[in-house]
Amino acid sequence: MSKTGIDQEALIQMFSQATARQGEALRKAVGEATLRALQGRELTLKNIKGVVKTVTEAASAGAAQNTTVDAEALLGKAFAGMDGALLQAVEANRKALAQFVDHGIDLQEKQLKNALSDLEKMEDVFFTTIGKAAESAGAPVQASWTQVLDTMKLKGTAFGGQADATVVQVVAQARDAVRESRALGLKATQALLESYSALVSGVLIGMSEGLQGGAPAPAAKTTSRRR
Repeated sequence: MSKTGIDQEALIQMFSQATARQGEALRKAVGEATLRALQGRELTLKNIKGVVKTVTEAASAGAAQNTTVDAEALLGKAFAGMDGALLQAVEANRKALAQFVDHGIDLQEKQLKNALSDLEKMEDVFFTTIGKAAESAGAPVQASWTQVLDTMKLKGTAFGGQADATVVQVVAQARDAVRESRALGLKATQALLESYSALVSGVLIGMSEGLQGGAPAPAAKTTSRRR
């Protein structure tokens, strides 16, 4: 079990034994494992990088052992699974930010300003983290990852587009709140800001694809919330 709470051995085995017909089940399993790991910790860029790195390394190791399915096809499913999980993480942030702005909290408050900044950086961090993690794989697998990343950089990720849209939406919502003079007092603002991370994590916990009937995923150990 890795520090991120992901059972890497289970993921490696899944990728090493996957058949061409199991692509969709593999994507769902990776998405669920990624999402569960994110649910167990604060949604910071640092923690997201750790989870993505762990999944990438496990997928790489498993793909290297698979002699029946093209590595690029397997890694494409790993990419799609992580992309889907991060899409839900972005949505959790969007819902939390919308609630805070609706209460009249200024986007210049450090915590919300950082949250918007993280959303803008998330896609670049995702690609960079996968690329660096793939460097430790053997040459054939690394080459396959390069193909996957080059293709997806042209297409863009699902969560990247949603992150950009979220920033635009929240900024517009904040301007409307200013015009309507919705502003909280200092104490009320501070109290809400202290609950931001808890709110984002709480929203994310209810957004697991696997809990709604998806494929079984490698177990992720739930870590205690650091709040």
